[in-house]
Amino acid sequence: MKLIVSLLAASLLASTAFAANEPVEVDRIVAVVNSEVITRSDLRMRVAQVTRQLSRQGTPLPAADVLEKQVLERQIIERLQLQLAAETSLRIDDVTLDRAVGRIADSNRLSMTEFRKALENDGLSWERFREEVRNEMLLTRVREREVEARIVVSDAEVNNFLAHPENTAGQEEYNLSHILFRAPEGATPEQLARLRAKAEDVAARVARGEPFDKLAASYSDAPDALTGGNLGWRSAERLPGLFAEAVASLKPGETTSILRSAAGFHIVRVIDRKGGSQSGVPAQVQQTHARHILIKTSEVVTDADARRRLTDLRERVVQGGASFADLARIHSADLSASKGGDLGWIYPGDTVPEFEQAMDALKPGELSQPIQSPFGWHLILVEDRRVQDVSDERKRGAARNALRERKSDEAYQDWLRQLRDRAYVEYRTEDR
Repeated sequence: MKLIVSLLAASLLASTAFAANEPVEVDRIVAVVNSEVITRSDLRMRVAQVTRQLSRQGTPLPAADVLEKQVLERQIIERLQLQLAAETSLRIDDVTLDRAVGRIADSNRLSMTEFRKALENDGLSWERFREEVRNEMLLTRVREREVEARIVVSDAEVNNFLAHPENTAGQEEYNLSHILFRAPEGATPEQLARLRAKAEDVAARVARGEPFDKLAASYSDAPDALTGGNLGWRSAERLPGLFAEAVASLKPGETTSILRSAAGFHIVRVIDRKGGSQSGVPAQVQQTHARHILIKTSEVVTDADARRRLTDLRERVVQGGASFADLARIHSADLSASKGGDLGWIYPGDTVPEFEQAMDALKPGELSQPIQSPFGWHLILVEDRRVQDVSDERKRGAARNALRERKSDEAYQDWLRQLRDRAYVEYRTEDR
């Protein structure tokens, strides 16, 4: 969330600065995307945002015209996804948005009032900030619905995964960056030859020592191009199979040859690698037996109300000796309320990160302070902990999740390519 805050803040600061410059050029259309337009001012504001972002990262900036072209392509892809969300009645309601903005404020250790005031003191529009957060959430949900929900992992794939010891023991993790040269759907041999020639030219520039992140920002067709193409840390089994095989023998700073996939051509660089992280499917895990009380927020129950109610309930348990289970039966909005808030034995990853982090910080018998998650506000009581062998069913579930994640990026790239190829896009920039 902090990353989203910084990106949105940079964007809005840029729009304020742009609006203050005089004289103001009459706005015009630079691209038509189906029935909508992208204006010159839209493009300039986004370029200013990306410039700030790359500068903070220490990434060398591409030439101005190259950066503008890349930013415009990202805006087109983003606009297409938001159009699809609108056409299919995908919405982020105000209550959900308020919770997301509240989590952003909490991550910055500010109350909502303090956060809004801080933004406005910086000359940022509160309404525009909220709309940008809404769009970020919509893009995530579109990907989940259109791509991730349709990924199929067969039993045979799970069996094959578990049959290889390297997938069930500790293995290396990689911090990678990549450049994608996306091939259009149904590309002709001539189109593929031109695309490969472009990839070979960029690969030669990488070999000559040009900054990889600058080249990614200049030429990559991947959504992460404008962050230098960085994929972050991933364990080998969660990388696309093509990448995992190609980087296995590489040292930090080394780059693959040109890789061919259904999405197009790739160049991958190993930024760093580390081993023995037990990131595969472990034989044993620590389980936690916990109870909780959930208070959901709404238009009637604010975050402050929920936190105050849970603080009062906590005092009744700690100071007054009230039964946590009895209070959960009366006050909790979770399905576990009928069982006194009992969640049973919880495996790592069973709960959302906010809940798990707070739970893991508690000792057996200890009661948390009110904590917030996407579901509302919680009090958590840890009853006990144990180390347990992972069941076969659990191992298969972990393997299936790893395979699903491995397929996710490739499926998303393929879906974006199809979405872009089906769209009507008309450029109206001077150089097109």
